[in-house]
Amino acid sequence: MATWCTDPSQKASRFAAIYLIAAVLLLWVSSAVHSQPGGFVTLQSAQSTIAVKTELVPLPVSVTDASGNVVAGLKLQDFRIYENGRPQDISLFEDGDNPVSVGLIVDHSRSMGAKLPAVAAAVAAFARSSNPQDEMFVVDFNDDVMVELMNGKAFTSDASELAKAVRAVAARGRTALYDAIAEGLVHLQLAHWGRKALIIVSDGGDNASQQKFSQVLALARRSQVMIYSIVLVGADEEENPKILQRLSKETGGVAYFPSSVESVTDVSMRIARDLREQYTLGFVPEKLDKSGSFRKLDVKVTAAGRGKIHVRTRPGYFVGDEKQAGAAPAKSAS
Repeated sequence: MATWCTDPSQKASRFAAIYLIAAVLLLWVSSAVHSQPGGFVTLQSAQSTIAVKTELVPLPVSVTDASGNVVAGLKLQDFRIYENGRPQDISLFEDGDNPVSVGLIVDHSRSMGAKLPAVAAAVAAFARSSNPQDEMFVVDFNDDVMVELMNGKAFTSDASELAKAVRAVAARGRTALYDAIAEGLVHLQLAHWGRKALIIVSDGGDNASQQKFSQVLALARRSQVMIYSIVLVGADEEENPKILQRLSKETGGVAYFPSSVESVTDVSMRIARDLREQYTLGFVPEKLDKSGSFRKLDVKVTAAGRGKIHVRTRPGYFVGDEKQAGAAPAKSAS
């Protein structure tokens, strides 16, 4: 296993590049897109690279009942999308288990020492519970940020390799959480799949980053990456779980607070199920205002006989991001 580390002399130039990269964040589409009568867009398996130009806004949507169980079997006609309060025509609908690219951001600061064995086990359990085509990587962080390269590869689906990557760095020093999240978002630009997520394992505290929370939040909101947080709180006065809660909410993910270190594995498997059981919707937005403006999104679901349901997706997007994303070539991770 090779480890790539940003030492202090490299950090300034590394993070100066983040916003240049963020300006051209691209949504790599995991399948070929083709149109059918009426403008409806579906996805099919792609065995070759196909250039796709579209302004489609993709939305991963989780639908659960009052008990937290997934509401399966919904159809296109059960969904409604609203942009800034205006209904939109849904031009993409999928309810299958499509692969996802995932970054695992793991805190290795001093306070995490006793927790890392359980975290490594949870990472392995997550990988085993995921779609076999999922691709994953690990970012370890303390004072420094280290993107672990599994046998020289940027991604892997091997559970043992991922657990080994978590154990590659000893717990020590301070916490550069914001820098690690930014690094994970940048690394996801190498991903093969259109659906992307980060899973952060930390207490939310930060005392060593060059990045500020406002910068990382802006980068995350523009990235189309769902952020899940596994918040491990204890007695550290620098803990800040609200930071992780906000990052997750702003990107359509969830923040979990396991009752014990041992239950981290259960939480990781729950996240894997959530990613596998999502619906994917999409629409082509109207061109009403200037690039860079934020548009609020809302998804409504009609599910007769299912009782009270809960719908979760990202709260909005920035105009211009989708156009850049849609111009990217689709890639196959074969």
